[in-house]
Amino acid sequence: MIINEIRNGDSLTVIPEGRLDTQSSPELDALLQKNYPAITELIVDCSKLSYISSAGLRVLLVAKKFLKDENSVRIVNANPLIMEVFKVTGMNEVFAFE
Repeated sequence: MIINEIRNGDSLTVIPEGRLDTQSSPELDALLQKNYPAITELIVDCSKLSYISSAGLRVLLVAKKFLKDENSVRIVNANPLIMEVFKVTGMNEVFAFE
């Protein structure tokens, strides 16, 4: 998996490409863990994401828990397949979407 990142002050945008699953989610988790001390906002751009599993959702939930603010984790550019995973799991009620 390729994960591009863009820092803008205390905001971090991550753009994962491909599948965010059991094999690739530790890579995203490590990147976020490294950045937590310096960020207050996380934007996850799903425009290049083809699949997200429960392991990927877990990484995003941990990020939301760490960053604490209601809208500190935003999901942007999610295609219908990715949105369906969020809806089926109820995570569409947890995260802010754009």
